Amino acid sequence: MFLHGTSSVNDKGHLEIGGVDTLEIVKEFGTPVYVYDVALIRERARGFKETFDKLGVKAQVAYASKAFSTVAMIQLVEQEGLSLDVVSGGELYTALAAEFPVEKIHFHGNNKSREELAMALEHEIGCIVVDNFHELKMLEELCREKEVKANILLRVTPGIEAHTHDYILTGQEDSKFGFDLQNGQAESALKIGIHSDFLNLLGIHCHIGSQIFETTGFILAARKIFEKLNDWKETYSYEVKVLNLGGGFGIRYTNEDAPIPASQYVDEIIQEVKEQAKIFDMEIPEIWIEPGRSLVGDAGTTLYQVGSRKEVPNVRNYLAVDGGMSDNIRPALYEAKYEAVLANRPLDEVEETVSIAGKCCESGDMLIWDIPLPRAGKEDVLAVFCTGAYGYSMANNYNRIPKPPVVFVENGQVTLVVRRETYADLVRHDLPLKVKAQNK
Repeated sequence: MFLHGTSSVNDKGHLEIGGVDTLEIVKEFGTPVYVYDVALIRERARGFKETFDKLGVKAQVAYASKAFSTVAMIQLVEQEGLSLDVVSGGELYTALAAEFPVEKIHFHGNNKSREELAMALEHEIGCIVVDNFHELKMLEELCREKEVKANILLRVTPGIEAHTHDYILTGQEDSKFGFDLQNGQAESALKIGIHSDFLNLLGIHCHIGSQIFETTGFILAARKIFEKLNDWKETYSYEVKVLNLGGGFGIRYTNEDAPIPASQYVDEIIQEVKEQAKIFDMEIPEIWIEPGRSLVGDAGTTLYQVGSRKEVPNVRNYLAVDGGMSDNIRPALYEAKYEAVLANRPLDEVEETVSIAGKCCESGDMLIWDIPLPRAGKEDVLAVFCTGAYGYSMANNYNRIPKPPVVFVENGQVTLVVRRETYADLVRHDLPLKVKAQNK
């Protein structure tokens, strides 16, 4: 059994997180429930930030809030001195509700609406990451109307795709995001940015993938970008102040995953940026990165009550829990894999292999296929590890199932940060049919 962060087995033989017995959490808040190990989130955040500080490089570590966005989480991000990425008006509104410093907010997205951009300008956020020509034109028009100037980065596709231990040189990248670096799109956008009276072009952004366990992709992306930056320096006398190399830093979901420390990502990225700046005789730009999953992913655990069982002789045994694709759609969406234990007896001997089924009315609602566990029944609580990223944020009301609550645990204290939805919440925005039925 692999335990993350502050997780341990206490003297009662129960799984404990943040000094809190998970069965006490279940007793107070019910199941399913998302549990976040705050100390582990802090540790992950400091792993990125302190390496920049140690090496004396000007930088911003921006939490990619799409991974998990609530008021309490954004307040925790502020406590740790990070910046913040948002990708919608709703995420921006959450940041504002948390009173996050607006100058440290970066706004991403490939189809920002006029209203969202106006909202960003109204609150004078720190930077808008411009994704396409439509947005570039709309943002400039809005700035002209409001007589303000916006800080921007241009998102580019550098022709590098990275995932886990693999990277691919793609040439012109087939992506819905960003200006292509090779076909002239990025240069055309650059000319608009540097000649605009209403846009302050700080620099360039790229994001090459997710669940990346090596630094090769980041290094290759930096090299391709610097080659282009050198061309732009010679042609337009333009040097970037900011280079944002995105996120995608991997975490451990199962034994198949082998992530590297945050400090290693940061150290090797810094060394490459310094080397490229030296080669092309440029000032070292401020380096921005965007960890999301890597801050919260393995800090999250979802607790479920075990329910029904179905045994198919010589085929498979199914064990159902009281959640599923409504609180964690990742396995159904892209076959994500997880590990789990029985929270009430994690050290018991394995007796069988079962597949964990959700309660939604879908054959594809399977959380884990073929996991070895002690024989479990309705008195047991299943703890699924590493659900902190894209669990709550992608939760849904399919089958009219209310979303679970979220609790933070730290130093023996448990804090409710998102209450459980009720059935009343499900119909809160529903309107009745106003036309009376006709008699037949």
